[in-house]
Amino acid sequence: MKRHSVPPRPTRKPHKLEKHGDIRIDPYYWLRERENPDVLRHLEAENAYYEQATADTADFREALFEELKARYKDEDESVPYKYKGYYYQIKYPAGEEYPVFLRWKEGEEKQIFFDANARARGQAFYQPGALKISPDDRILAFAEDFKGRRLYEIRFRRLDSGEPYPEVLRDTTGTGVWAADNRTFFYIRKHPETLRAYRLYAHTLGTPQEEDRLVYEETDPAYDLGIEKSKSEEFIFLTSEANTTTEVRYIPADRPESAFRIMRPRRHGVEYYVYHTGGDRFLVMTNEDGAENFKIMHAVLTPEGLRYTDTFIPHRPDVLLEDLDIFKGWVALTERSRGLTRLRIIEPEKGRDFYIDFPEETYTAYTGMNPETDTRKLRYVYNSLTTPSSVIEFDIDSGEHHILKEEEVADGRFDKSDYRSIRLWAPARDGQKIPVSLVWHKDTPLRGDNPLLLYGYGAYGITVDDHFSKNRLSLLNRGFVFAIAHVRGGEYLGRQWYEEGKLLHKKNTFYDFIDTAEFLIREGITSPGKLFAMGGSAGGLLIGAVANMAPHLFRGMVAQVPFVDVLTTMLDKDIPLTTGEFDEWGNPEDPEFYRYIKSYSPYDQVQPQAYPDMLVTTGFHDSQVQYWEPAKWVAKLRDMNTGASDILFHIDMQAGHGGQAGRYQSLKDTAREYAFILDLAGKIRRT
Repeated sequence: MKRHSVPPRPTRKPHKLEKHGDIRIDPYYWLRERENPDVLRHLEAENAYYEQATADTADFREALFEELKARYKDEDESVPYKYKGYYYQIKYPAGEEYPVFLRWKEGEEKQIFFDANARARGQAFYQPGALKISPDDRILAFAEDFKGRRLYEIRFRRLDSGEPYPEVLRDTTGTGVWAADNRTFFYIRKHPETLRAYRLYAHTLGTPQEEDRLVYEETDPAYDLGIEKSKSEEFIFLTSEANTTTEVRYIPADRPESAFRIMRPRRHGVEYYVYHTGGDRFLVMTNEDGAENFKIMHAVLTPEGLRYTDTFIPHRPDVLLEDLDIFKGWVALTERSRGLTRLRIIEPEKGRDFYIDFPEETYTAYTGMNPETDTRKLRYVYNSLTTPSSVIEFDIDSGEHHILKEEEVADGRFDKSDYRSIRLWAPARDGQKIPVSLVWHKDTPLRGDNPLLLYGYGAYGITVDDHFSKNRLSLLNRGFVFAIAHVRGGEYLGRQWYEEGKLLHKKNTFYDFIDTAEFLIREGITSPGKLFAMGGSAGGLLIGAVANMAPHLFRGMVAQVPFVDVLTTMLDKDIPLTTGEFDEWGNPEDPEFYRYIKSYSPYDQVQPQAYPDMLVTTGFHDSQVQYWEPAKWVAKLRDMNTGASDILFHIDMQAGHGGQAGRYQSLKDTAREYAFILDLAGKIRRT
């Protein structure tokens, strides 16, 4: 990287923040003024500095983009699935960024019923949302985001003629549910300031949005609404959901005018998920009564709500229940044991109960698209760190597996036998064992002081599974080892693994990452001069905290859309997501949580020390982590950095939290990050 100019320095405008007798002075608070021309000029200056500082690798970055792009089939399509007499398929036309959606009946020609490319043309940003076809197969409801703010517009059109309906439903979550009458469409609107999904509306086809009926408003700011239809299509479920609490309301799908009724009243800390099995019978996955890793109950629907009758799957302290798919006479259950997903087939009437076997030491498997219930076959997806993703059809009677499609690495250079993977267990400072998954090229000696990229997330119970990545080959083929630290805060080792990495235990997430890094160094797999770190969003918080706590361990870091100003954000209830996050981080209105959050909040804990080289990214329209958090953090890091490292900041002025949405445009983000890492590691050339 070149360093021929001075990085941008935003004006310091001290802003006093006081809480619980504690005073913080934030010199860059003013950067949250989105419409301020000085803010825009500063962000533009940051992008210009990034381009100047990386000018010597610009050609490599472009070549790397082409390398990444070459691994994707220019013309690709999904495995068709059948639903209500139609086959459905997604296809990427040659040279296009977005998919087209097709359907057809047996023996008929394929018809494109939605072309995302046509909708995206001329747009600086485009993200398609859900596509919902009316029960009579005549009307398409489609959602679109034109800004990256995750505020979707929903439109309608006839499937036979393509004729559009005049109305546009604005500020929605991007999905909805048709009632059985084919004219009532339920959808959820977001709050204009907090972006909380808080109001359910019933829209009548062909009428303006202003006439839509407000069905329900969630008044508790900690909760968001979600709407879905049961797989049987007999019920519509409205879920109020906080981080650790759910409450489900329902109506029969053929009675859209009826009032939503509660299935089981909310109780803080109790989650339940409802699956209709027929008539008034349901299965309910819940963590009630101490079932930390969940259990499944048989239930019957009464006028007073759901009543449990008996236990279908009991709670087990060493097995986490994650998902359930309902079929006629049998179910497919997704479990997680010692970090690995397992698919379990249960056929109660025949007394059958077995697991699908998988061959590798570490892998990921999950149920795929199974919209119909009257079948004896299960579609699932399987992949690992070394095995491309496959869509597989499993016959539950014969036990036969049929691979319907395997992900193709289109450049023709990939050979699965060239790569190795393993799962190790790193000792944590408190005695726990942290799972860490590694993948590398066979020509790279695992214990040979290698450049290594350590990835982590660690929040919300989200698990980063050991999945295959075509993009990652650009690192592995240049001698990198890639590792995933399955730190606390995720649910890799069950619900308790999550509980030990949140609220007043949040620092375990950061300690686990640091302890994993030190373990990999002790094992001789890498060294501080060759170790890199990456994480995004809440994983960007992880990177920020670790940068403050152990900067000496890392040669470089990539923080993608990082949540780094935790304390200030959690004290501001007008910022999107804040009120719903109290169960994850704690409410700093409580002095104990205030002190604890401040003790790790990356922006508050920046201190005079030598930081590693860093690349920080954000999107100007980010709805999850506002752009000003990384903007402020970068400015403060440069103020305090005592070393010679460079801290680069790139802002996508047209995108939001997920970056660019097109299949090729998104690769430019990957090329930017990989070029930064490979340049620092001196590994620009392929091995």
